[in-house]
Amino acid sequence: MAEFARDENERQGRYNPAEIEPKWQARWDADPALYAAEGHDSGKPKYYCLEMLPYPSGQLHMGHVRNYSIGDALARHMWMRGYNVLHPMGWDAFGLPAENAALKNNTPPREWTLKNIAAMKSQMRRIGLSYDWSNEVTTCLPDYYHWNQWFFLKMYEKGLAYRKKSKVNWCPDCQTVLANEQVINGRCWRHEDTIVELRDLTQWFLKITKYADELLDGLDKLEGWPEKVRTMQRNWIGRSEGALVDFAVDGEVKADCGKITVFTTRIDTILGATSVQLAPEHAVAKAFAAEDAELAAKVEALLAEQQKARESDDLGNIEKHGVNTGRFAVNPFNGKRVPIWVGNYILADYGTGAIMSVPAHDERDYEFAIKYGLEIKRVIAPKDVAPQDGGEPELPYTAEEDAVLIDSGEWTGLNCVEAQQKMAAFAKTKGFGEPTVTYRLKDWGVSRQRYWGTPIPMVYCQNGHANVEPGGVVALPESALPVLLPENVEITQEGGSPLGKLPEFLNTTCPVCGGPAKRETDTMDTFVDSSWYFYRYTDAKDASLPFASDKANYWFPIDQYIGGVEHAILHLIYSRFWTKVARDLGMIKNDEPAERLFTQGMVIKDGAKMSKSKGNVVSPDDMIARYGADATRMYALFAAPPDRDLEWQEEGVAGISRFLGRVHRLATKYVGLVHKGQQPLLESRTVTDQKLLRKLHQTIAKITQDFGGRWHFNTSIAAIMTLINEISAAEPAIDAGEVSPAAVAEIFRNLVLLLAPFAPFFAAEMWEQIGGEGVVFRAPWPKADEELAREDEVEIPVQVNGKLVNVVKVPAGSDDGTVKAAALADEKVKARVEGKTVVKVIVVPNKLVNLVVK
Repeated sequence: MAEFARDENERQGRYNPAEIEPKWQARWDADPALYAAEGHDSGKPKYYCLEMLPYPSGQLHMGHVRNYSIGDALARHMWMRGYNVLHPMGWDAFGLPAENAALKNNTPPREWTLKNIAAMKSQMRRIGLSYDWSNEVTTCLPDYYHWNQWFFLKMYEKGLAYRKKSKVNWCPDCQTVLANEQVINGRCWRHEDTIVELRDLTQWFLKITKYADELLDGLDKLEGWPEKVRTMQRNWIGRSEGALVDFAVDGEVKADCGKITVFTTRIDTILGATSVQLAPEHAVAKAFAAEDAELAAKVEALLAEQQKARESDDLGNIEKHGVNTGRFAVNPFNGKRVPIWVGNYILADYGTGAIMSVPAHDERDYEFAIKYGLEIKRVIAPKDVAPQDGGEPELPYTAEEDAVLIDSGEWTGLNCVEAQQKMAAFAKTKGFGEPTVTYRLKDWGVSRQRYWGTPIPMVYCQNGHANVEPGGVVALPESALPVLLPENVEITQEGGSPLGKLPEFLNTTCPVCGGPAKRETDTMDTFVDSSWYFYRYTDAKDASLPFASDKANYWFPIDQYIGGVEHAILHLIYSRFWTKVARDLGMIKNDEPAERLFTQGMVIKDGAKMSKSKGNVVSPDDMIARYGADATRMYALFAAPPDRDLEWQEEGVAGISRFLGRVHRLATKYVGLVHKGQQPLLESRTVTDQKLLRKLHQTIAKITQDFGGRWHFNTSIAAIMTLINEISAAEPAIDAGEVSPAAVAEIFRNLVLLLAPFAPFFAAEMWEQIGGEGVVFRAPWPKADEELAREDEVEIPVQVNGKLVNVVKVPAGSDDGTVKAAALADEKVKARVEGKTVVKVIVVPNKLVNLVVK
């Protein structure tokens, strides 16, 4: 034994990640097939592990490292479990920051972007991330955005892409339109302090509303997605069942202003409507204002109030103002005339831009009616409570269940739900209304008045021809794709797309008539790029199609998708829409892109999310230089559960580095014993063997369970630390020969395998030192011996009248009688109950014993 100890001391060296990690990264880089997925005929079950692709800003921070370390640990674990793993990475490379950098640094966006990609890719390799770079995707290159244009043409053919003039969100800083989903609390999603304006512009839209019901219903099937994300999407889609009802405008009006259509979810209260209220931009309000200058001024003032509140996202708290138009509408259910008002809180683009006001049964309407002295008429009341008995509830009374209609003609006495059905059907029969469903979700505006994005493959024929007026839209044929984005473009902060200032791009020919045409100069929203990139990963080099269906159908759905919850409404709802479009085009079979979604917590420093804009970024390069990549990524997994926010502490990285140093010392100290113990253990195990092997197999069981459950990698790493403590405590016994070489070999071989997903460089080095065969993360994952992992004894807390007295040890699996006897025999327990009567002994199996005494 002394000879082995001397040999090991000679072998020992300090843990030096600066030597170990570059050595292994060079080996892995030399074998590009190492992380590549195998083909369909591998005979292995497939596993598609994916983290959301980053924007190439030029530098990773610890928030990125945390996200990617979670996915990397999972991918390596699944390889060791025998799966055919696809674990790719790419770059969400279009977008406004590249244009801003061009203005600031006088660097072309393409050059700036590709330089950043190279830098970040180098960082990812240095961190040791197991990406299959053979399937790399870069969305700003023609071999990718070609297929954005192809999809756009396919959607145009299907009526899913269309152009219209509408009120859109405009960011004055970005100098471009934003989709509704990109407006957060009334501000630009890129500029937290910039209030978004409303403008009337002609834009391209994708008809995401066609899939509104399927997007909503599909959420119930996504059981592997966080409920928070599903709730956010449900609320954003905002499905409302109700009815459309036409109120005829009384008196002479323009031909197209003879009625006001309202949407209501409570048609059962319509006989309590005492006014109709219009948005300031409603066509009927405009028609009335055109005939009355004084009214026009008041309506304009209401619109200004609304826009101010809307831009600051304060519509919910706006002080409600209105103006009486002096005109009347007719309630179709009873023929009664009600005044028409214009209100600053009614939105032209929400519902129909008009409401029926029922102040007795709506809080907002009640507030407005009290302010302006409008009639308040009660038409629903609690069931079995007669108004004449003084049982009228306080107004506004908004109940639906257990409420019935009163003073409502032939519908009086019906419960509210039944009345809604019958009254909507009545409106349809009479031709003045119908049951309908509305959504908060609006079609996706994809036009952007910027340069660095995918050109939209449409032209405007200047001469016109059959079915196309002069200046009308013409789709390019697929053979004309890709429409290349010019490279020599002057980037300015002026409004409008820079592409409109390039005659060589702007001027083209019509593909139908051959006459002069102008290209579309708007580019696509960058969320188009990230809506389908994960399909391209399955066939990234395909030059004939976005991807081959057989390859996508093999890999999809994604088994595990990982990214931030901030993408719940933006990227995640768009990608679900794109998946359904691709399915309907016959390209894929799956209905949803990802079976499971994990949203990791943020990395917090100085009380805020780590980001460049906050100035609180910690560079992984600095951490790697000081402590190594393995310590840096292990800290990101250890410091908090993956779904919780992590408060950054550099000392924590240093602590992980010291821990790896301990493991390195032990492994190198006993490497000779490990080699000697490669043969199976023939003699019976010693007591110390049994104790150490029990802890090993408990650790294997714990970590295996963590990977299969909620990924509490912090507890997995803590379990490895506990195992190391046990090994350290047993060093004297190992040195004295009281632990067999076979047990030492089993412990250290499995220890290295357990570390492989979390510290791949370190594990690779230790695997080589102890004589492991092949690549460590392609070695089989350890299997826990359940019998060996089972404790011989368990500790049972003993309480007297609910207060803890002591803990007793009993053989594992003891029956209640044995546990009860052990508790009553304990000296501390006997002292506590002396002179008292034990009334009852309650045994909770494997949990506790409680003695009830008097």
